[in-house]
Amino acid sequence: MAAPAAPAQGKSAEDSDDEPEQLQYKVILLGDGAVGKTSIALRFTEDHFAKAYKQTIGLDFFIKRLVLPGEVHVALQIWDIGGQTIGGKMIGNYIYGAQAVLLCYDITNYQSFQNLEDWFRLVRRTFAGSTMPYVTLVGNKTDLNHMRAVRAEKHTQFADENDMYSFLLSAKTGDNVSSCFYRLAADLAGVVLTKPELEVASKIVKAEIVNHPRNEAGGAEQHHQEKKGGKCVVQ
Repeated sequence: MAAPAAPAQGKSAEDSDDEPEQLQYKVILLGDGAVGKTSIALRFTEDHFAKAYKQTIGLDFFIKRLVLPGEVHVALQIWDIGGQTIGGKMIGNYIYGAQAVLLCYDITNYQSFQNLEDWFRLVRRTFAGSTMPYVTLVGNKTDLNHMRAVRAEKHTQFADENDMYSFLLSAKTGDNVSSCFYRLAADLAGVVLTKPELEVASKIVKAEIVNHPRNEAGGAEQHHQEKKGGKCVVQ
Protein backbone atom coordinates (compact mmCIF):
# COMPACT_ATOMS: atom_id res chain seq x y z
CA MET A 1 0.00 0.00 0.00
CA ALA A 2 1.18 3.51 -0.74
CA ALA A 3 2.29 5.46 2.33
CA PRO A 4 -0.48 7.82 3.46
CA ALA A 5 0.01 11.56 3.33
CA ALA A 6 0.90 13.32 6.56
CA PRO A 7 -2.12 14.44 8.58
CA ALA A 8 -2.97 17.93 9.67
CA GLN A 9 -2.49 18.00 13.41
CA GLY A 10 -1.81 20.18 16.43
CA LYS A 11 -3.69 22.27 18.96
CA SER A 12 -4.72 25.90 18.91
CA ALA A 13 -3.31 28.38 21.39
CA GLU A 14 -6.60 28.30 23.27
CA ASP A 15 -6.48 24.57 23.84
CA SER A 16 -5.64 23.32 27.31
CA ASP A 17 -2.42 21.38 27.76
CA ASP A 18 -4.58 18.59 29.20
CA GLU A 19 -6.50 18.09 25.95
CA PRO A 20 -5.24 15.22 23.78
CA GLU A 21 -3.70 15.99 20.44
CA GLN A 22 -6.14 15.31 17.60
CA LEU A 23 -5.10 13.99 14.22
CA GLN A 24 -7.14 15.37 11.34
CA TYR A 25 -7.56 13.66 7.98
CA LYS A 26 -9.33 14.77 4.82
CA VAL A 27 -11.29 11.85 3.35
CA ILE A 28 -12.86 12.10 -0.11
CA LEU A 29 -15.83 10.02 -1.33
CA LEU A 30 -15.69 9.63 -5.11
CA GLY A 31 -17.90 7.75 -7.56
CA ASP A 32 -20.86 8.09 -9.86
CA GLY A 33 -24.08 9.74 -8.77
CA ALA A 34 -26.59 7.52 -6.93
CA VAL A 35 -24.05 4.92 -5.76
CA GLY A 36 -24.78 5.97 -2.16
CA LYS A 37 -21.88 8.25 -1.17
CA THR A 38 -24.11 10.59 0.85
CA SER A 39 -25.83 7.61 2.47
CA ILE A 40 -22.45 6.16 3.48
CA ALA A 41 -21.33 9.48 4.97
CA LEU A 42 -24.58 9.94 6.89
CA ARG A 43 -24.64 6.37 8.15
CA PHE A 44 -21.13 6.73 9.54
CA THR A 45 -21.35 10.27 10.95
CA GLU A 46 -24.97 10.31 12.15
CA ASP A 47 -26.05 6.64 12.04
CA HIS A 48 -28.90 7.73 9.78
CA PHE A 49 -30.33 6.43 6.51
CA ALA A 50 -33.00 8.10 4.40
CA LYS A 51 -34.86 6.29 1.63
CA ALA A 52 -34.51 9.26 -0.72
CA TYR A 53 -31.83 11.89 -1.24
CA LYS A 54 -31.41 14.81 -3.58
CA GLN A 55 -28.33 14.31 -5.72
CA THR A 56 -25.31 16.11 -4.31
CA ILE A 57 -24.40 19.18 -6.35
CA GLY A 58 -20.77 20.17 -5.89
CA LEU A 59 -19.92 18.78 -2.48
CA ASP A 60 -21.19 18.17 1.05
CA PHE A 61 -19.02 18.13 4.14
CA PHE A 62 -19.19 15.92 7.24
CA ILE A 63 -16.95 15.42 10.27
CA LYS A 64 -16.61 12.50 12.67
CA ARG A 65 -14.35 12.23 15.71
CA LEU A 66 -13.02 8.85 16.80
CA VAL A 67 -10.93 7.56 19.67
CA LEU A 68 -8.71 4.68 18.56
CA PRO A 69 -6.91 2.19 20.82
CA GLY A 70 -4.13 3.87 22.78
CA GLU A 71 -6.25 7.02 23.25
CA VAL A 72 -5.42 8.23 19.75
CA HIS A 73 -7.92 10.94 18.85
CA VAL A 74 -8.80 11.30 15.18
CA ALA A 75 -11.09 13.68 13.30
CA LEU A 76 -12.18 12.57 9.84
CA GLN A 77 -13.25 15.41 7.55
CA ILE A 78 -15.42 13.63 4.99
CA TRP A 79 -15.95 15.34 1.63
CA ASP A 80 -18.90 13.94 -0.31
CA ILE A 81 -18.30 14.98 -3.93
CA GLY A 82 -21.19 14.93 -6.40
CA GLY A 83 -20.88 12.32 -9.13
CA GLN A 84 -21.49 14.82 -11.92
CA THR A 85 -18.34 16.80 -11.04
CA ILE A 86 -15.87 14.40 -12.69
CA GLY A 87 -15.42 16.73 -15.64
CA GLY A 88 -15.75 19.94 -13.64
CA LYS A 89 -13.05 22.55 -13.18
CA MET A 90 -13.15 22.38 -9.37
CA ILE A 91 -12.80 18.62 -8.93
CA GLY A 92 -9.00 18.73 -8.67
CA ASN A 93 -9.24 21.40 -5.97
CA TYR A 94 -11.72 19.30 -4.01
CA ILE A 95 -9.48 16.23 -4.08
CA TYR A 96 -6.11 17.92 -3.57
CA GLY A 97 -4.66 17.58 -0.08
CA ALA A 98 -6.71 14.52 0.83
CA GLN A 99 -5.10 11.85 2.98
CA ALA A 100 -7.64 9.22 1.89
CA VAL A 101 -9.99 8.53 -1.02
CA LEU A 102 -12.90 6.09 -1.03
CA LEU A 103 -13.77 4.96 -4.56
CA CYS A 104 -17.44 4.04 -4.29
CA TYR A 105 -19.69 2.04 -6.59
CA ASP A 106 -23.09 0.33 -6.48
CA ILE A 107 -22.80 -3.47 -6.63
CA THR A 108 -26.08 -3.59 -8.59
CA ASN A 109 -24.81 -1.14 -11.24
CA TYR A 110 -21.95 -2.49 -13.36
CA GLN A 111 -21.42 0.82 -15.13
CA SER A 112 -20.69 2.54 -11.81
CA PHE A 113 -17.96 -0.05 -11.24
CA GLN A 114 -16.48 0.39 -14.72
CA ASN A 115 -16.38 4.15 -14.26
CA LEU A 116 -14.08 3.78 -11.27
CA GLU A 117 -11.24 3.58 -13.78
CA ASP A 118 -11.97 7.21 -14.70
CA TRP A 119 -12.30 8.29 -11.07
CA PHE A 120 -9.03 6.60 -10.11
CA ARG A 121 -7.29 8.13 -13.12
CA LEU A 122 -8.47 11.52 -11.89
CA VAL A 123 -6.96 10.86 -8.46
CA ARG A 124 -3.63 9.79 -9.93
CA ARG A 125 -3.55 12.88 -12.15
CA THR A 126 -4.37 15.18 -9.24
CA PHE A 127 -1.54 13.74 -7.11
CA ALA A 128 1.01 13.37 -9.92
CA GLY A 129 4.43 14.24 -8.52
CA SER A 130 3.30 14.01 -4.90
CA THR A 131 2.38 11.32 -2.38
CA MET A 132 -0.72 9.36 -3.35
CA PRO A 133 -3.50 9.27 -0.72
CA TYR A 134 -4.70 6.09 0.97
CA VAL A 135 -7.23 4.63 -1.48
CA THR A 136 -10.00 2.19 -0.55
CA LEU A 137 -12.44 0.45 -2.90
CA VAL A 138 -16.00 0.49 -1.57
CA GLY A 139 -18.86 -1.59 -2.97
CA ASN A 140 -22.16 -0.29 -1.55
CA LYS A 141 -25.67 -1.78 -1.34
CA THR A 142 -24.86 -5.30 -0.18
CA ASP A 143 -28.44 -5.39 1.14
CA LEU A 144 -29.35 -5.85 -2.55
CA ASN A 145 -27.03 -8.81 -3.01
CA HIS A 146 -29.77 -10.68 -4.91
CA MET A 147 -29.46 -7.96 -7.60
CA ARG A 148 -25.66 -7.99 -7.71
CA ALA A 149 -24.18 -7.05 -11.10
CA VAL A 150 -20.52 -6.91 -10.02
CA ARG A 151 -19.09 -10.24 -8.94
CA ALA A 152 -17.02 -10.32 -5.76
CA GLU A 153 -14.10 -11.61 -7.83
CA LYS A 154 -14.17 -8.47 -9.98
CA HIS A 155 -14.19 -6.30 -6.86
CA THR A 156 -11.20 -8.13 -5.39
CA GLN A 157 -9.31 -8.10 -8.69
CA PHE A 158 -9.67 -4.32 -9.09
CA ALA A 159 -8.48 -3.73 -5.52
CA ASP A 160 -5.50 -6.07 -5.87
CA GLU A 161 -4.41 -4.68 -9.24
CA ASN A 162 -4.44 -1.14 -7.87
CA ASP A 163 -2.96 -1.94 -4.45
CA MET A 164 -6.06 -0.90 -2.49
CA TYR A 165 -7.86 -2.04 0.60
CA SER A 166 -11.49 -2.86 -0.10
CA PHE A 167 -14.83 -3.16 1.67
CA LEU A 168 -18.29 -4.36 0.72
CA LEU A 169 -20.91 -2.59 2.82
CA SER A 170 -24.48 -1.40 3.07
CA ALA A 171 -25.31 2.18 3.99
CA LYS A 172 -28.93 1.09 4.38
CA THR A 173 -28.32 -1.53 7.07
CA GLY A 174 -25.05 -0.08 8.35
CA ASP A 175 -23.23 -3.36 7.75
CA ASN A 176 -19.45 -2.83 7.53
CA VAL A 177 -19.69 0.99 7.32
CA SER A 178 -18.04 1.71 10.68
CA SER A 179 -15.44 -1.00 10.09
CA CYS A 180 -14.43 0.66 6.83
CA PHE A 181 -13.85 4.07 8.39
CA TYR A 182 -12.26 2.76 11.59
CA ARG A 183 -9.81 0.70 9.54
CA LEU A 184 -9.03 3.72 7.38
CA ALA A 185 -8.52 6.00 10.40
CA ALA A 186 -6.32 3.47 12.18
CA ASP A 187 -4.13 2.90 9.13
CA LEU A 188 -3.67 6.63 8.61
CA ALA A 189 -2.82 7.14 12.27
CA GLY A 190 -0.45 4.17 12.36
CA VAL A 191 -2.60 2.29 14.88
CA VAL A 192 -2.74 -1.48 14.55
CA LEU A 193 -6.26 -2.79 15.14
CA THR A 194 -6.80 -6.32 16.36
CA LYS A 195 -9.63 -8.32 14.85
CA PRO A 196 -11.75 -8.02 18.04
CA GLU A 197 -11.25 -4.24 18.02
CA LEU A 198 -12.38 -4.05 14.41
CA GLU A 199 -15.39 -6.23 15.19
CA VAL A 200 -16.40 -3.88 18.00
CA ALA A 201 -16.60 -1.10 15.41
CA SER A 202 -19.11 -3.22 13.47
CA LYS A 203 -22.45 -2.97 15.22
CA ILE A 204 -25.08 -5.69 15.07
CA VAL A 205 -27.39 -5.16 12.12
CA LYS A 206 -31.09 -5.94 12.26
CA ALA A 207 -32.35 -7.02 8.87
CA GLU A 208 -35.95 -7.43 7.83
CA ILE A 209 -36.84 -10.52 5.86
CA VAL A 210 -38.77 -9.40 2.80
CA ASN A 211 -39.97 -11.02 -0.38
CA HIS A 212 -37.53 -9.32 -2.78
CA PRO A 213 -39.16 -10.23 -6.11
CA ARG A 214 -42.10 -7.99 -5.28
CA ASN A 215 -41.99 -4.50 -6.67
CA GLU A 216 -43.26 -1.33 -5.04
CA ALA A 217 -46.34 -1.15 -7.21
CA GLY A 218 -48.19 -3.23 -4.66
CA GLY A 219 -48.72 -0.18 -2.51
CA ALA A 220 -49.86 -0.28 1.08
CA GLU A 221 -51.01 -3.89 0.98
CA GLN A 222 -47.56 -5.12 -0.07
CA HIS A 223 -45.91 -2.91 2.55
CA HIS A 224 -48.15 -4.43 5.22
CA GLN A 225 -47.29 -7.94 4.08
CA GLU A 226 -43.55 -7.23 4.16
CA LYS A 227 -43.79 -5.80 7.65
CA LYS A 228 -45.25 -9.09 8.81
CA GLY A 229 -41.97 -10.84 7.97
CA GLY A 230 -39.73 -11.99 10.80
CA LYS A 231 -36.49 -10.35 11.85
CA CYS A 232 -33.02 -11.74 12.11
CA VAL A 233 -29.74 -10.47 13.49
CA VAL A 234 -26.73 -10.46 11.19
CA GLN A 235 -23.29 -10.26 12.76
